[in-house]
Amino acid sequence: MVLKRLTTSLLLVLTVFLVGFTLFRPPGVGADEIIETQEHQLRVITLVEGLEHPWGLAFLPDGRMLVTERPGRLRLIVDGELKSEPVAGLPEIVAVGQGGLLDIALHPRFADNHLVYFSYAGRGEGGIGTEVARGRLVDNRLEELEVIFSMEPKSNARQHFGSRLVFDREGFLYITLGDRGEMDRAQVTDDHAGSVIRLHDDGRVPEDNPFVGKPDFKPEIYTYGHRNIQGAALHPESGKLWTHEHGPQGGDEVNIIRAGRNYGWPVITHGVQYVTGARIGVGTEKEGMESPLHYWVPVSIAPSGMAFYTGERFPNWRGDLFIGALRDRMLVRLRLDGERVSEEEHMLEGTLGRIRDVRQGPDGYLYLLTDERRGVLARLEPAGP
Repeated sequence: MVLKRLTTSLLLVLTVFLVGFTLFRPPGVGADEIIETQEHQLRVITLVEGLEHPWGLAFLPDGRMLVTERPGRLRLIVDGELKSEPVAGLPEIVAVGQGGLLDIALHPRFADNHLVYFSYAGRGEGGIGTEVARGRLVDNRLEELEVIFSMEPKSNARQHFGSRLVFDREGFLYITLGDRGEMDRAQVTDDHAGSVIRLHDDGRVPEDNPFVGKPDFKPEIYTYGHRNIQGAALHPESGKLWTHEHGPQGGDEVNIIRAGRNYGWPVITHGVQYVTGARIGVGTEKEGMESPLHYWVPVSIAPSGMAFYTGERFPNWRGDLFIGALRDRMLVRLRLDGERVSEEEHMLEGTLGRIRDVRQGPDGYLYLLTDERRGVLARLEPAGP
């Protein structure tokens, strides 16, 4: 009788464990599972597990990778293994709400100067806001750290920090900023919120920035009227900066960034108020404001991360734009005809996780980060013709 009760108890514990594991483990696909897409068959290969809300990814010239974790850690991946000790030398990072350690980018001449740039939520007068710092990577530490940009004014809001970092072909650094959940700030031109910032690599303001010398404009601003940009990439042919941003309920957008333009938020939008569905602003168009190249209605995809594909591994994808989607846990592929979207495909729906970042690696594969408590770094590989 005792043995029977013990066996029953063990079976009950095992059942509870297996049910809990099934319910709470992150979604995934087996390495041998072939996924059919419109253009290619592929496999999803999980490279690293156990990342805590990873946000941004950078490839070092020697094959190592850097991954940011939103709680405030910068991690090194060496020979496919996650180093147990985070990279040292980061500033104080405020991990609250949607804030924390965000994007990462290498200096265009990283091979010579070893400079790493990263964006994060930092504390200052009035509260917190997006900041950008750089440091020299030496072994497992950042040295000579300096803050090159600090968003002003700061506030106590816990959302819409942006933020992506992109260097263009001339070496200028672009920083995308959210409206901090205070929508009217995106139209206030002496406020960094809801803007794209353009700087020299050391934080100086370029003399040809569109608002330099104009009263009531912060000179760092390149464009304004944005809600919350979490994806940015250079077009491989034109070299122009493309971005996407979160709408409210519906109205996520893809835009091409053009100097000095007003992108309309919250005066024009294809989205509506949460819950009530009430209209925001004056409609979807207004003279003097930029309309999006592409948008999603009535349901948002919650975009994050963005990359143009230019590699050889997936030849039928060459020139396509890939966007991670937090909602429906999917990867979105956009086929482009110039500056027009001609085709849209949704892939990996519900199979991998909330896709936070998308990058093309130097090996021509696509790499994905999932924004989960136990997030993963995964790689897409071709499985057939």
